[in-house]
Amino acid sequence: MRDFTVSKSQDGLHVVKASIEAFPQLKSADLFHALKRRDIRIDGKKINKDIAVKAGSVVEIWLPDELFDSAKKAPKAKPAGKMYEIVAETKGLLIVNKSQGIAVHSGKSDIEDTLIDQIRSQTRYKDAELCHRIDMNTGGLVLIAKNKAALADCVELFKNGLVTKRYRALVLGEPDVGEPSVGEDGTLYKEVTGYLEKTKAGKVYIHDEKQPGDLDIATKYRILKTFENAGPDGESVSDLELELVTGRTHQIRAQFAHLGHPVIGDGNYGRNKVNLHFETSDGKKVKYQQLFSCQIMFGRIPANNMHVDVSGKTFKIGPDYNVRLK
Repeated sequence: MRDFTVSKSQDGLHVVKASIEAFPQLKSADLFHALKRRDIRIDGKKINKDIAVKAGSVVEIWLPDELFDSAKKAPKAKPAGKMYEIVAETKGLLIVNKSQGIAVHSGKSDIEDTLIDQIRSQTRYKDAELCHRIDMNTGGLVLIAKNKAALADCVELFKNGLVTKRYRALVLGEPDVGEPSVGEDGTLYKEVTGYLEKTKAGKVYIHDEKQPGDLDIATKYRILKTFENAGPDGESVSDLELELVTGRTHQIRAQFAHLGHPVIGDGNYGRNKVNLHFETSDGKKVKYQQLFSCQIMFGRIPANNMHVDVSGKTFKIGPDYNVRLK
C-alpha cells in the first residue's frame, strides 16, 4: 500500500490520473482493477469509481508492493542517510543490519542507492558483493562478502548447508499446523511444507499439491509470544521465530498467508482489513511488513575456507517491530 496527499495542482483531477502523477510506475489498468475491488480509498473511504479528488485529501492505493517498487519508471528517490549498521566484521565478511525500505540490489529494476551501493561507497570495500538477498521491505541481517574471493567461499557454505537463517515475524492468529521438527541447534519447532509456484511476473503462489514447475518449500517455526485479542475480529497475534529449510522467493510471507496467518503489514500477501487495523507506536499506518532476518548461524566450516573464523558462530539481533498491539 502507498498513499499520497492531493496537491493543489491535482485538485479536480480524477483519482486514476492523480494516482499516476503521484506514482508514474503504476498502470491505469491496475488502478481501474483496484477500483473494481474497492482497493482505493479517499480519506479512508473505499471507492469504486474514478471520481474527482480534492486538494488536501489523502488517497490510499492498496496494490502489491512490487507494482510500486520494481517498475523501471519508478521515481528514483534516494533513502535519507545510511540505512544499515555493521553488526560484525570478520576476515572476509560484513554482517550488516539492513533497514526496511532499502533494496539489497537493483536487480531488474532501476533502483538507486541500494544496500550494496551504500556498502561500496561508504566503506573501504569497493568490491563488496551480496552473499544472499532479503526483500526490500524486510529488515535485518545480511551477509556481505568483502570481495569476489570471499563471495566464492561464502557461496560454498550455502551450497553445503553450513549457513542457517532465522527470522522473526508478527502474524495473525496462532499457527498450530505442521510436524514436530528440530532446528539446527536442537530447538524444537513445527515444520510446514508445501509447493511454491513463481510466475514470470514474479508473483508467488503456494499449493498443497505439487503442480508442474513447483518448487518444494519447508519452514520451521515456533510461537514465542501471543498477543490476545489484537486482531480486527478479536484474533490473536503471534510473534514467531522461523528457521528456513528452503529459501525461496517470498517463502515466509506467501506460505503463512496461505496457511491463514499473514504477516502483519504485508501489502502483497496480507489482507487489507487486517493491515488497516494496526497502527505504529506513534499512531501512524503500518508501512512495512513485520518480518526481520534476526539470526545467522554457521556450521563447522572446513579449514580451507576463508570463513573458518566464523565456524560454529551465531550472529543475532532482535526484531525492530513497530506495531501497537492493543
